Amino acid sequence: MAITVPKKAFTFFKNLEKNNNREWFNEHKPEFKAIEVEVKEFYNNILKNLQQHDDVDKMKMFRIYRDVRFSKNKTPYKTHFGGSFSRQKPQLRGGYYLHLAPGESFIATGFWEPNKEDLLRIRKEFELDDQEIRAILNNKNFRSIWGGFVGDEVKTAPKGFSKDHPNIDLIKKKQFILTKKYTDKEVLAPDFLNEVNTAFKVIRPYFNYMSDVLTTDLNGVSLID
Repeated sequence: MAITVPKKAFTFFKNLEKNNNREWFNEHKPEFKAIEVEVKEFYNNILKNLQQHDDVDKMKMFRIYRDVRFSKNKTPYKTHFGGSFSRQKPQLRGGYYLHLAPGESFIATGFWEPNKEDLLRIRKEFELDDQEIRAILNNKNFRSIWGGFVGDEVKTAPKGFSKDHPNIDLIKKKQFILTKKYTDKEVLAPDFLNEVNTAFKVIRPYFNYMSDVLTTDLNGVSLID
């Protein structure tokens, strides 16, 4: 029997969106907890699949409770499931993410918030040589699934870099994220687990490249003891 995302998860979130308050949620909490168990099984099966072709050491499913302290949106609950999958550090870099929400499901990979040192190292690599990263991003199979980078970037050029550099399109990025969206029909289909695994497999050359960059200096000397 295929491991699938339960349709009732989307039904629940649609109802929660109309009733995003503690009274309604507490009344329906047993229903949510039962759905959460099924969805967690799906995430755990993604983890098992990833571990067949990558060194992924943990999966984290995020809680439904929103942190509203610094948000204008004061609704207490998220209307989606989210889960991340971490690669074994420090040798391997990058991570995988699955977001499940009615009409807004997607997978994502890459580097959401590289620290200051990693960001500079990536930019310096792109300043020096763009051939390998462009070959990966322009691979026909890779591009058909993932497209190109999405995420924040500076308007012209980061400090210390020329806005006229031929690789400024890469250098000015602050995030190095790749995403793929799915319809509700695709998410609920019996083969969705395999679809996600296939897409995550295709990302591997990108992760290999970025891991190599982030674990060496510009001379290729290892930074890992």
